[in-house]
Amino acid sequence: MDILQVNRSAERSRRNLADKKQVRAFLDLPFRIYKDIPQWVPPLEGEARLYLDPRRHPFYKHSEASFFLVVRNGLTLGRLAVLDNRRYNDYNGTRAGFFTLFECENDPEAASRLFEAGSAWARERRLTELIGPKGFTVLDGFGMLVKGFEHRPAFGLPYNPPYYPELLERLGFQRVSEAVSGYLNPWAEFPERIHRLSEKIQQRRGLHIARFKTRNDLRALIPHLKELYNGALEGTSGTCPLDDAEVKAMTDQMLWFADPKLVKVVMKGDKPVGFLLAYPDISAALQKTRGKLFPLGWLALLRAMKTTDWININGTGMLNEYRGLGGTAILFSEMYKTISESGQFQHAELVQIGLENDRMQRELRDLGVDFYKMHRVYRKDL
Repeated sequence: MDILQVNRSAERSRRNLADKKQVRAFLDLPFRIYKDIPQWVPPLEGEARLYLDPRRHPFYKHSEASFFLVVRNGLTLGRLAVLDNRRYNDYNGTRAGFFTLFECENDPEAASRLFEAGSAWARERRLTELIGPKGFTVLDGFGMLVKGFEHRPAFGLPYNPPYYPELLERLGFQRVSEAVSGYLNPWAEFPERIHRLSEKIQQRRGLHIARFKTRNDLRALIPHLKELYNGALEGTSGTCPLDDAEVKAMTDQMLWFADPKLVKVVMKGDKPVGFLLAYPDISAALQKTRGKLFPLGWLALLRAMKTTDWININGTGMLNEYRGLGGTAILFSEMYKTISESGQFQHAELVQIGLENDRMQRELRDLGVDFYKMHRVYRKDL
């Protein structure tokens, strides 16, 4: 059984993206593992390639990654990426390595060899623990699916076979955190008192909701997005503020996938103080196109954005000074308005709410949300 490093280092990769055959093997492996799993959603082909391209992905401006394949008799059995995210470690005062993009046959020896190689690479960089699945930026979906295998994942969220958690736990990885995603019936009765409370708080605190009609309207938000997103992270652990390159990537994605009418921003005068981001779910279209945009895949995705009956609520936040005193009521009220006003959506999913946020989960359950999926983040000392 052989271990191959697709990219030995970011510097080498800038000169040459390693062996093209190995890169192709890395990208193709999930299609073989999930060929008989109808729930799996392939990634966008361009985004999958971008992770392996230090010349273009913003992560490599400050950090380093290495990619591993395990091969037996010419057949690729597994893959793994290990990250040295220096911005994250500097901000949090840690020496953590992340792992992500893990895929593997149900073969404990293959999984062991992958993590042995990845751990050795991390120790060379004096990292003291391995945490994951956790991606290149805070915008990437995180964790390993441990509940809800029968459901299709929301766009951009991880999916894996049920045996993956056991592979990790056999190697000594332990649970460090969990996040749940919830199903919301858009036609369930919503308490009118929440809408009334939202309106009262907005009047009392001088807040209003900014709405957008076109993508050009959304562009006006971009100069404020970095401050708004990073401000909403204050007081949370295990995060890292967005830098300019990550903000650009986030806004590029927003301008491509978002329906402007589904984006709401809470304003205090001319200052954004909170946000609600929702996207039409295009997962079914990605399954049909196998993640390809060309030659005609982009048409299918554009059509899906207008016709899908699923919506993902995958970003909410308030600046720290506005979180209490009714800020949650405003976000809940706008969430329901976003879903019901469109007239398009029959299903809604609230994406990855930290399990430690039990107050929000309790409030959402009271509103009829069924937390039907769970992702788990693991760690292991090096």
